[in-house]
Amino acid sequence: MPVENRADAFLRMIRRAQRGHLKIYLGYAAGVGKTYRMLQEAHQLKNEGINVVVGIVETHGRVDIAKLLEGLDIIPRRRQEYRGIIVEEMDVDAILARRPQIVLVDELAHTNVPGSRNEKRYQDVQDILAQGIHVISTLNIQHLESLYDVVEKASGVRVHERLPDAVLAEADQIVNVDLTTEDLSERLKEGKIYPLERIETALANFFRKSNLEQLRELTLRELASQIDQRSRDELEEEVPATPDQAMVCLSSKGQNSEKLLRYASRLAGRLNRNWYAVYVQTPSEAPTAIDAQTQRILSGTLTLAKQLGAIVFTFKGDDIVKTILQFAREYRVGHIVIGSPRKIPFWKQILGERSVAERLIRDARGVTVVVLDTQKPDVVAPLPVEEKIIQEENVPATREAEDGRTRLTQFISRGRIVIWETPITKDDLLRSLSDAACENGSEEKLKGLNAIMEREEQGSTFFNEGVAFPHARIEGLKRSCVAIGLTHGGLSDVVTEKPIECAFLIFSPADIPDEQIQILGLASKAALDRQLMETLRSARTPDEAFQAIRAWEIADRTGA
Repeated sequence: MPVENRADAFLRMIRRAQRGHLKIYLGYAAGVGKTYRMLQEAHQLKNEGINVVVGIVETHGRVDIAKLLEGLDIIPRRRQEYRGIIVEEMDVDAILARRPQIVLVDELAHTNVPGSRNEKRYQDVQDILAQGIHVISTLNIQHLESLYDVVEKASGVRVHERLPDAVLAEADQIVNVDLTTEDLSERLKEGKIYPLERIETALANFFRKSNLEQLRELTLRELASQIDQRSRDELEEEVPATPDQAMVCLSSKGQNSEKLLRYASRLAGRLNRNWYAVYVQTPSEAPTAIDAQTQRILSGTLTLAKQLGAIVFTFKGDDIVKTILQFAREYRVGHIVIGSPRKIPFWKQILGERSVAERLIRDARGVTVVVLDTQKPDVVAPLPVEEKIIQEENVPATREAEDGRTRLTQFISRGRIVIWETPITKDDLLRSLSDAACENGSEEKLKGLNAIMEREEQGSTFFNEGVAFPHARIEGLKRSCVAIGLTHGGLSDVVTEKPIECAFLIFSPADIPDEQIQILGLASKAALDRQLMETLRSARTPDEAFQAIRAWEIADRTGA
């Protein structure tokens, strides 16, 4: 599509917007032309009378980029000293004060210097979008978190600057900037990408033809996946849920848990479903039984799971397989991802002992079990291919809003939002939220509270970096309900890396299992929205919190 037509399409979107839109120029390597195309569009938009500014663009010594920057308004960068060196970063505050219609932000996956407003540039962009300013940015495929293992195997390069796949998935427009590998190599040799002294090294390493071809293929696959997922979004709301959620099984002693999580993230993206990261804590893996280093590794793994979009659960149990399969049945999981089984001595095999993976394959009826080779660091998990999706008939349909989509505000009200300004205990929080959620007298409240307490005994849901999702299915309950607790003072008896500030308590009818899964997905999506969570943290009344959630849903529905 010509530059003029692309600019016109984005221009129409801008004029309809109520909240900032994000457009990403996606490529497979440096030098394919992402920044060049972004700047071309900026000039076209400026000629149309749009107030467009440059937030940050790196020229890297490229004459053509420097020339295209001429004539555009550039926001001065923020200068900051770090370890005796003056570093320049994008000045987010200056951009917000200027309030342009569009801002150009190069290199979306960039890591900011310590002491900056946010750790990552994509978080800066989210803050800018929240203020109604539109952003055009650039990104290379290797910076997606879920592709880290694949890219390292293909190129031999460990990509340190990465961002969650959800950032790309939430973009309003994605433009693939493509160039043949032969043309890219020629550009490199002509000095149009790197200085002359770096050309030979680049050609021998990252810019090898085989490496570039694999990266180009990954980019095309990702673009096709995004197009397919967006085209299915509306259709998915019209059909009953099927048991094809994905879950990944984690262990404190598991090898290459990051690889498992990235694979599960890609798989769930292709299925367009929720996915769960489940850790079963056996007595041998209790906090008092494992060393501090193992605890740190486990904590880091669970944090990565949340960043990749998983809903994280922990359970306590002696039988790992029984606990996993019970979870799979309850949460309608169709795909279980697990790492390489541990080696069992031959004499134990004779006595009938089997690994967790072997038992899952044997006992998982109607569920696809994916076993990844996680023993060797240099073995890369294959990209998910077409897999059998298990269907289930006669699944009760979830109630839908007028536009056909399920909303959190269908299940909450101002009376179901509780705010505490001083510290509160976990039990008091659960009791108060149970009281707020139930409308049919003390018997239902007691039943709901007992169900929640029983669920918490199995494994705490107060885990997800400041957000908790206590939930239970109630026999005889006629309709689902959600209560939200905002703890400005935190919980006095729950120790987590980040204090629990928000809890979504969910009660759902036992005979409508899909409804709980849908509501959990909505709550998890809300918890991942930085702007919404910041607004909820500052809310002082239930009405303020309710209006924030409603505004978030409207923005999500309209794409604003």
